Amino acid sequence: MLDISPVLLLSSAVLFLLVLARLNSCLFKPLLKHMDDRAESIQRDLENAKSNTADVDGMLAEANDVIAAAKKEAAAIREKAYNEAKEVAEGKLAAAKSDVEAKYEAFTKELEAETASLKDSLVATMPQFNESLKAKLSSI
Repeated sequence: MLDISPVLLLSSAVLFLLVLARLNSCLFKPLLKHMDDRAESIQRDLENAKSNTADVDGMLAEANDVIAAAKKEAAAIREKAYNEAKEVAEGKLAAAKSDVEAKYEAFTKELEAETASLKDSLVATMPQFNESLKAKLSSI
């Protein structure tokens, strides 16, 4: 019924093994090597990305430190400029006050001198006023 030829069976087995060996050497080994290389490359890229992330985080922290230092320096410069301007303004204000006080003193002295001279002139002309007043009263 079934006629199995041992020579054909053996030759088919040998041919199958030869094809399997050839496929293994020409296809499967390079394919597995490529897949391993690709997995290794992906792993290396992930590690590089992690180190880059760490580098970026470090750079961000450094940039934030530089910005904070610059803000502190700007605040110090602004405070120094404010204090200098305040001192200059206080100096100008003191000079203006002293100038106003000197002018006020001079005005007060001049006013006192004018008051004294006016009193002296009124006292000097008092007898004339008395005479003219008596003359007017006697004419009434």
